[in-house]
Amino acid sequence: MEKEKFIRLISDRMKLVRTEQGFSQDKMAEMLGISKKTLVQIEKGRTPANWTTVIAFCALFNDSELLLSVIGDKPIYLIRLIANNSEDTPKEKTMGGMFWWKEIVEKGNFRLQQNVISNHYRILDENNYRWFSSFEKEEALKRLDELNPPK
Repeated sequence: MEKEKFIRLISDRMKLVRTEQGFSQDKMAEMLGISKKTLVQIEKGRTPANWTTVIAFCALFNDSELLLSVIGDKPIYLIRLIANNSEDTPKEKTMGGMFWWKEIVEKGNFRLQQNVISNHYRILDENNYRWFSSFEKEEALKRLDELNPPK
C-alpha cells in the first residue's frame, strides 16, 4: 500500500474511530496534537491528515476494531512497513492468518501469505511467528528461499 493511499484511508476513518472510542473533537485534537479546526477539516474530507498525525492516530488506536477490519493488520505495523518499504522484523507471534490472509506458497517450515486488504506479504514459521514482510512479492519469495537453503 502506498503512503498516500494509507494516509487517505486513515484520514477517511478518523471520525468513525473517534466516535467508536467516544471522544469529542476537542479531546481528539488534543490527543493528536492538532487544532480542532484541522481535525474538522480532516473529518469533513477537505484535507488529509499529515503523516505525523496518521502515525499518532494509529499508535493511539492500534487496537481499534474498525481500523483492524479496514486494514487487515495492526495499523502501527503497516506504518512501519510503509516507512521502511520492507521489514525484516523480529519474530512476532501472529494469529497465523485466520483472517485477512491467503496462503501463497509453503516451503519447509515457512509459508508466504498475502493480506487480502492491503496486499502486503509476510512469511510465517510453523508456530505463526512473523519473520519478514514486504509489499513486493519477488522480495518475499527471495527471502523465503533464503530461509530455506538447499541441504
